[in-house]
Amino acid sequence: MLSRSSAGEATRLSKEISKKPAGTRSRSRDFFFRAVPVRLVCKTMNSVMKTMNTFSRTSTEESLQYIRQSLKSEEMDHLEGTHFDRLIPHVFVTFGASGDLAKKKIYPTLWWLFRDNLLPKPTTFVGYARSKLTIQQLREKCHPYMKVKSNEEEKYEEFWKLNHYIAGSYDQKKDFEQLNRKLENFEEGNTAHRLFYLALPPNVYESVTTRIRLTCMGDKGWTRIIIEKPFGRDAASSQKLSDHLATLFSEDQIYRIDHYLGKEMVQNLMTLRFGNRVFNPTWNRDNVASVQITFKEPFGTQGRGGYFDEFGIIRDVMQNHLVQILSLVAMEKPASCHPDDIRDEKVKVLRCIKNVQLDQVVLGQYIGDPDAEDPEARLGYLDDTTVPAGSNTPTFAFAVLKINNERWDGVPFILRCGKALNERKAEVRVQYQDVPGDIFDGKAKRNELVIRVQPGEALYIKMMTKSPGITFDMEEMELDFTYGSRYKGLKLPDAYERLILDVFCGSQMHFVRNDELHEAWRIFTPLLYQIEKEKILPVPYKYGSRGPKEADEMAKKHNFAYYGSYKWVKP
Repeated sequence: MLSRSSAGEATRLSKEISKKPAGTRSRSRDFFFRAVPVRLVCKTMNSVMKTMNTFSRTSTEESLQYIRQSLKSEEMDHLEGTHFDRLIPHVFVTFGASGDLAKKKIYPTLWWLFRDNLLPKPTTFVGYARSKLTIQQLREKCHPYMKVKSNEEEKYEEFWKLNHYIAGSYDQKKDFEQLNRKLENFEEGNTAHRLFYLALPPNVYESVTTRIRLTCMGDKGWTRIIIEKPFGRDAASSQKLSDHLATLFSEDQIYRIDHYLGKEMVQNLMTLRFGNRVFNPTWNRDNVASVQITFKEPFGTQGRGGYFDEFGIIRDVMQNHLVQILSLVAMEKPASCHPDDIRDEKVKVLRCIKNVQLDQVVLGQYIGDPDAEDPEARLGYLDDTTVPAGSNTPTFAFAVLKINNERWDGVPFILRCGKALNERKAEVRVQYQDVPGDIFDGKAKRNELVIRVQPGEALYIKMMTKSPGITFDMEEMELDFTYGSRYKGLKLPDAYERLILDVFCGSQMHFVRNDELHEAWRIFTPLLYQIEKEKILPVPYKYGSRGPKEADEMAKKHNFAYYGSYKWVKP
């Protein structure tokens, strides 16, 4: 944690920088998409569609080859966010390189992108952290997560030869000057682009970003900053961080990463909605009864509850992952596929959501199941020795949001997330209204469109059909599109692979903009304050259950019908 004097120094430096221009902006994507002929934008989208079709009919290697060609295509030189600079060196700096996020996600992702030849050449990788490590020690920490195959050893050695490590503080000028000298040595006086990934605790964001701005900005190439959530813990702290970053960098230099925006089916939401005539006419209050967005984990905190207890499930999952998915489900059609057009529509729909009220919320905290076979499942949240005694932090949250606009007026959007539940699942469930003029004596169940984010990406529609045979019975079945069946043998990229490659290419489509972040915190901050002020007690629920029964009861009151008679079977 920063000392008081260090924090004061960061504030002083921030004020000093605020008097200077934020830096040279890259070519404006906003200008380009207003000035360029429509046919060029369409050409880019055709390229994307060609890639998708390629996935469906060729091997993974052939698909990767097509992506490589697209990333390096001279035809795309005029388009930002679709390719990287082929001939200019890139340096990727990971702050917090000795931490869990770096070894489990960032370094494996960089290796996979390098292995598949999806990064610009040359790209150099620099790890920076307080721990005094050699590059060999860093390699050993990361190796269990790298998934290196026997025929990839030579390529793996090449990857680590491009890696370097520097030990230094997060608030000392001399250490950042040392880092900058190292970067300049790699660049050898040439134009080079710099990417800085902050895999750090939030309390050092201000100091590190200030030092980057003062000491480590590239003289000739662009600089991009990648920041991990949490982006604050409420509206005020989030705005404070955003204001600080705005004094240092322009918005198009800042990449706020929410890895759920890199998930295959989350990225597919726009295509499903706006690329298919069949869905859009029914995507409104006249046809939809309710929308439920669910995130379930089958495990508890597993001895790491100390960190989780600082934030709780609303800050950890609902305010970011689920709200981002909600905005893609509910937004209006954007003017184009330009990142700012898409994010403009996301912000518009978030502004239509009123602050969440406590009487529309169910909070829960898991307790151990004494009859469970798994010893872990016999432990409750408060049995985690890292959790403060008597903690009221919820491990489950259920909230009903209402969107006050013409399309969604009166339709409840139900957000549901929790730990130590009965299964691992993340999905969007659009439940349609009952069939009017029922002639089947109430046997017809509601249609549902289910978008399965994980595990096993899938899209299926629940519908009623006549049972096979002589009798005129009816049953529930599904029209199923499961990625594993449709695209056999295809390995889908990890969310971090997509997003880090987007940063290299300069696409901010799947990153959170400042005003999106503001609206998401605005919706939940009053509720969070009320929970803490009134010390609201969470409802206990058993490890391995569906969660508090009160959540199911509230869902029923808000026009969500749970039958429990049908379960999708993964093909």
